[in-house]
Amino acid sequence: MHVTHLIKAVGIAGAERHLLTLLPGLRARGIDVDLILLVEPDRLLDSYVQMMEAAGIPVERRIIHSHADLSLVPWLNGRLRQRKPDILHTHLIHADLYGTLAARLAGVRVVTSRHNDDPFRTKAPLRQMLQFLWHLTSAGIAISSAVARFTIETEGAPADKLHVVHYGIAHWQGEIDKRAARADLRRELQLAPDALVIGIISRLIAQKGIDDGLRAFKQVADEFPDGHLVIAGDGALRETLELEAERLQLGTRVHFLGWRSDAVRVMAALDIFLMPSLWEGFGLTLLEAMSMAVPVVATSVSAIPEIVAHQETGLLVPPHDVNGLADALRLLMGDSALRHHMGMLGEDRLETHFSAERMIDETQAVYQRVLG
Repeated sequence: MHVTHLIKAVGIAGAERHLLTLLPGLRARGIDVDLILLVEPDRLLDSYVQMMEAAGIPVERRIIHSHADLSLVPWLNGRLRQRKPDILHTHLIHADLYGTLAARLAGVRVVTSRHNDDPFRTKAPLRQMLQFLWHLTSAGIAISSAVARFTIETEGAPADKLHVVHYGIAHWQGEIDKRAARADLRRELQLAPDALVIGIISRLIAQKGIDDGLRAFKQVADEFPDGHLVIAGDGALRETLELEAERLQLGTRVHFLGWRSDAVRVMAALDIFLMPSLWEGFGLTLLEAMSMAVPVVATSVSAIPEIVAHQETGLLVPPHDVNGLADALRLLMGDSALRHHMGMLGEDRLETHFSAERMIDETQAVYQRVLG
């Protein structure tokens, strides 16, 4: 079986990191896998290509200069006719639109993954275009039941074509020395060795609700003078969020780390992981928190309740509920035994529900159904 994957990427976020696990896993099962990566001129993603190639995945990049690039269809059609894959597997909106049309012209079956319940998919004429493309698609994969419902309701995806395959990751516990990671982060930030650290690890965009997280931390900061909030990631709202932290007079209690290549070690150093998202197709960092036995405080939106077991592996509150976020933080910050217990349950839940092996097996099964 030969499967070509297609994605447009501007950074290494959830969908891109998912492919770093999925593609080598499929290759290990004997599937011939390659990747076509659509990139922007100033974001060539050299490091991502290097990671893929180091895992044995051939990568071809194509630079695109605008969202509307009709030359992509004949170019992709030509590449598919040369490569002759059994399946083109598309990820994210550019690949869905251009890849599906090109594959149809080349006589190649299409599997499409839906990675998020993005509000822009509800707007005309894009909504009508996506509805049409389902007639050209052999099967779809939704990364959560929430995304599956959204895709059926918004795009008119046939329920019998759509399969839920949750993200999965390898269990990192044991590969990273948590004690050393904790000490390193606190030393870097010049904190006391026993400082209580809450962390947000995400792109700094409106979807992630980080301003709500800042306001919730403000409510508990005086009660826990050894508590600190670290925010790892970058994005368009960084300056706005830094100004908000100043307005809240949080001073040295909030630490903006920027983009981190060692985000896994940052996660391992946390006492609590905070995800105040407004919507979330999945939330891969939730699995990373579970892998490091870090309890979670998050919003009960989209797919998050499928991942975080409320009052077992973490605490869930409604979106934009700053008081609720503060109450959840207050409870966990004040109870180290509860943090440890929820972290251990999260680790167990990762093993039973969100392993990389299960994700790879279920994706392969979709391919086999498509090929009969």
